[in-house]
Amino acid sequence: MARKEKFDTNANGAPFIDIGIADKDRQKIALGLSRVLADTYGLYLKSHSFHWNVEGPLFNTLHLMFMQQYTELWNALDDIAERIRSLGYPAPGTNSQFAKLTSIDETEGVPEAMEMVRLLMKGHEAVARTARDVLPAADKGGDESTTDLLTQRLQVHEKTAWMLRSMLK
Repeated sequence: MARKEKFDTNANGAPFIDIGIADKDRQKIALGLSRVLADTYGLYLKSHSFHWNVEGPLFNTLHLMFMQQYTELWNALDDIAERIRSLGYPAPGTNSQFAKLTSIDETEGVPEAMEMVRLLMKGHEAVARTARDVLPAADKGGDESTTDLLTQRLQVHEKTAWMLRSMLK
């Protein structure tokens, strides 16, 4: 006869999360990742808008570059949100939630092409700072999965910021 495994549950009947990270650490990490998610989403929207609206002599170059950037950001959103869910917390997903969590400013109107480049550079630097702010909580909690995710995101944002910065010289 097969042995049934008994699961410990909380007051709501949901199974406890026992992945080797303390509850308070999981909560702090998930909140930090929510900020990274909000920043990533804000930068995604800005990049996509600039892709649609860029004009000038560098149109084709910037149009394609912005498309590559917003596509990469779009794909990253799912990884970040799923990591939050893996830690046992809901991922933010509304404009109002993102507005409260993000450090990315909205851009009014349609800037000139090189101003778009500058704004995206600043946006990538901002996401890198937010991701870097979460690393100590992930390290303290022994959360190697989040540390790995954040390290990968840092590499993308720092490299993209460098490439955009190089266009401004």
